[in-house]
Amino acid sequence: MKLNVRFFALYRDRAGTSRRCLELPENSKVSDLLKVIRSHYPQLAPTNVDIVVAVNAEYADENTILSEEDEVALIPPVSGGE
Repeated sequence: MKLNVRFFALYRDRAGTSRRCLELPENSKVSDLLKVIRSHYPQLAPTNVDIVVAVNAEYADENTILSEEDEVALIPPVSGGE
C-alpha cells in the first residue's frame, strides 16, 4: 500500500524533504512505518526520541493500523515556554 508521509519542522530539515510517498505491506502499523522511516533517515531523530505521528490529522500510537493513501505526519517534539 502507498502512504503519503509529511515531514514537519526539524524533521523536514533533517530529511531534506517535506514529503515522501512510501510503500508498505497491507496491514502495516505505525511502528512498521517508523522502522522504515528510521532506516531511510537515520539522522531524523535519536533512537531514544519518540517520533510523534498523526494519521489523517489525528494523533496515532504505534499500534495504529495504516490504510492505503493515509496521510501521515511526522511531528518533532516541541519544547520551550515558561
